[in-house]
Amino acid sequence: MDTTTRPDVLLLHGLGATGAVWDGFTQLLDRPAHAPDLPGHGGAPRLPRYSFGGMAAAVADRLPGAGPVLVVGHSLGGVLALTLATGWFGIEVAGVVAVGVKVEWSDDELAKAAAMAARPPRVFETREDAERGYLKVSGLLGLTGADPAGLAESADGWRLALDPAAFAVGRPDMRGLLAAARCPVLLAAGEHDPMSGIGQLRELSANAVELPGLGHNAHVEDPASLLPLLDRVAAGPSGAAT
Repeated sequence: MDTTTRPDVLLLHGLGATGAVWDGFTQLLDRPAHAPDLPGHGGAPRLPRYSFGGMAAAVADRLPGAGPVLVVGHSLGGVLALTLATGWFGIEVAGVVAVGVKVEWSDDELAKAAAMAARPPRVFETREDAERGYLKVSGLLGLTGADPAGLAESADGWRLALDPAAFAVGRPDMRGLLAAARCPVLLAAGEHDPMSGIGQLRELSANAVELPGLGHNAHVEDPASLLPLLDRVAAGPSGAAT
């Protein structure tokens, strides 16, 4: 395929992280990529209320064009990728790779997320403490360093740039989103992902892919592992759910 005709890639990070988590992946790509901070994360504006539709709309508004784009999303970003794939936000999505999406939520997990959303931002005495807090919240501790855009200094110390209210985004309607998607979709999860089991994903799509040896942040642990998925979903419906 002529590389000049291939769509750009839009990369959407997970809850608590920033677009910088995709740096290792973008270095492997041979086409333009966009990795924005999601609303309420890093340097992106906050929203008065967080929903999958509201966050997807904010992402769409900040894109340089209307597509087409291949969207690769991790966890929350995977849900937003599917939301954009509905076509309701003015972006032409050519395909979606959703990695590590949590599809099963207990009432206790939802209650815990709501409680986190209601808490005021935690203030850390030192930047080092804030960096560790950022890495823990984003699930990146031990995998990479903290993105400076994920931190904010204030008069009384350091805090995370993350808006805690984003934790209230809720439980995704994965079946509904998959049914509404207007493009090929490929679900994937690391073999050792505690949040997104391959069995759960295959109940939604028989073509879901397990990434051997990897955990929840497969795109950080082994960025190259996602390249075949991008090629597969770009090839069309034969390699993905529609």
